[in-house]
Amino acid sequence: MTETMTGTPALDAVNAALATVQDPEINRPLPELGMIKDVQLGVGGDPGAVRVEVYLTVSGCPMRDTITDRVTEAVTRVPGVTTVQVGLDVMNDEQRTELRKTVRGTDAPEAVIPFAQPGSLTRVYAVASGKGGVGKSSVTVNLAASLARRGLSVGVVDADIYGHSVPRMLGVDDKPTQVENMIMPPQSYGVKVISIGMFTPGNTPVVWRGPMLHRALQQFLADVWWGDLDVLLMDLPPGTGDVAISVAQLVPNAEILVVTTPQQAAAEVAERAGAIATQTHQQVVGVVENMSWLELPDGSRMELFGSGGGQAVSDALTKTLGARVPLLGQIPLDTRLREAGDAGAPIVLAQPDAPAAQALEKIAEGLAVRSRGLSGMSLGLTPVRR
Repeated sequence: MTETMTGTPALDAVNAALATVQDPEINRPLPELGMIKDVQLGVGGDPGAVRVEVYLTVSGCPMRDTITDRVTEAVTRVPGVTTVQVGLDVMNDEQRTELRKTVRGTDAPEAVIPFAQPGSLTRVYAVASGKGGVGKSSVTVNLAASLARRGLSVGVVDADIYGHSVPRMLGVDDKPTQVENMIMPPQSYGVKVISIGMFTPGNTPVVWRGPMLHRALQQFLADVWWGDLDVLLMDLPPGTGDVAISVAQLVPNAEILVVTTPQQAAAEVAERAGAIATQTHQQVVGVVENMSWLELPDGSRMELFGSGGGQAVSDALTKTLGARVPLLGQIPLDTRLREAGDAGAPIVLAQPDAPAAQALEKIAEGLAVRSRGLSGMSLGLTPVRR
């Protein structure tokens, strides 16, 4: 029975409803996380009135309204409930410590990078380019949004510390929430996102040298609670500098996705960005050619930046690395791609029929069918001579 003889909803039914409410950042049920403080039935003498006290992880939690709405909606569906009151409190230090242990599943004081562990099934794509301005970030956010729309669990690390732009392109305004030494990343379009831009006031420039960049990237990978991701995309700064080296050290199983334009000068530099794999022993998953052509009203194409750059990078890297590096796709020039990025609405979601969106969807489809697993990862085995 879901109601008592007096018409008051059963406590078990209310608790069962609360067990279906997930924290929007951690994606686990509130009771499991110790976030339900108390449940009161028959509040104020009204048999159908229920009050639920909820613990927030931190004061000023940006998800407080979302949690309140989810609890209200779930409990309202319980037979016999007429009104729902949600009270909010804040966890103390001990409760936050327990929450961290529950989420991390370990008492280890120092977090590790989950994607670098031997058993990790997350595919990590380091999106690289030789030159700036080739649309690397646009490719990253649209691939992320497309993969998330397909039902995959996706995260994006804006590793372009100096030129961070991912939050704007994904329409992320929320700040990360910190619980103990664990950072909860905001989400947009089903994609978890972290960027240095979330920690700096306004448009303040970041003036750091190599060691600081390495430490920031390490924190993004280890201290952020990503959960069980299918895919992690890392938007790298252009070139082969400190961040590219740090990625190879921190996540050695990351695969490189090279973005270039058709222009031969850009292609030559992009080739160097991919060829770093010969020194870091990483795989190159493929090449994306952006700004390939402009479609004119009469149906013809104007190749503003020349042609063949993407295929040239693909062929050169295939020869250099001794393994096939395919040209994954060509993305035409489209003002809607730029407009969508400025508006914080990826074109693959906002205008899926646009030629640029369809090209990006095709690339995402190719990445989506690459199943999770240990394929391509070093097993640490050494041949033994008989």
